[in-house]
Amino acid sequence: MGAVSDVTDATFDEVVLKSDKPVVVDYWADWCGPCKQVAPIIEELANTHGDKVTFVKMDTNTNPVTPANNHVLGLPTIQVYVGGELVKAFKGAKSKSVLLGAIEEYL
Repeated sequence: MGAVSDVTDATFDEVVLKSDKPVVVDYWADWCGPCKQVAPIIEELANTHGDKVTFVKMDTNTNPVTPANNHVLGLPTIQVYVGGELVKAFKGAKSKSVLLGAIEEYL
């Protein structure tokens, strides 16, 4: 199993908002081509930096409430939370360097 765990509408508050570590949330769907491009990059970052930052993914097909509440209007969307607050968000496929830059200050 990889270093990226699944998060759901039911577990979002506990896993993301109440986390002691920064959390990167990858909102995705199985029909989303760019999501499939971003997934291995998120997995790689999680394997490298998972000790300092928590990486989770949310299937927007089966969890519609949280994406709607967090203004996810396109996929993939990557959000970074620190202390329960949204601090950064990206819409669309991003390169490893862009995503690494988003979490660098928390490493």
